[in-house]
Amino acid sequence: MKVHDSELKVMEFLWREGELSAGQLAKMLKVETGWNRNTTYTVIKKLVEKGAAQRIEPGFVCRALVTKEQVQQYEAVELGNKLFGGSADAFLSAFLSEKELSDDEIARLKNLVASLDGGG
Repeated sequence: MKVHDSELKVMEFLWREGELSAGQLAKMLKVETGWNRNTTYTVIKKLVEKGAAQRIEPGFVCRALVTKEQVQQYEAVELGNKLFGGSADAFLSAFLSEKELSDDEIARLKNLVASLDGGG
């Protein structure tokens, strides 16, 4: 599911805090981003319309309906398709070329590749 940058700001609070009222979200986003209440409510409305969040009455309580991992996976696939023609190895090579990996990260990547290959 595509989540735009402004929507991601709201979702980050919902993922971290769980259920929050729209008023609570508006106060938090005012501090973090300077948004006014109407901006926050507009973004919440967009998230509800696309099925990423739920509005619960009474109290205009908001809850995430998609996980952070689902959004991350969607965005990673979209980026891979857009910039690397869907080539996973080209995407990973570009991502990892500027990053120093710890031994633990290398081991986790090797395990991931092994699991994709049926464990062999």
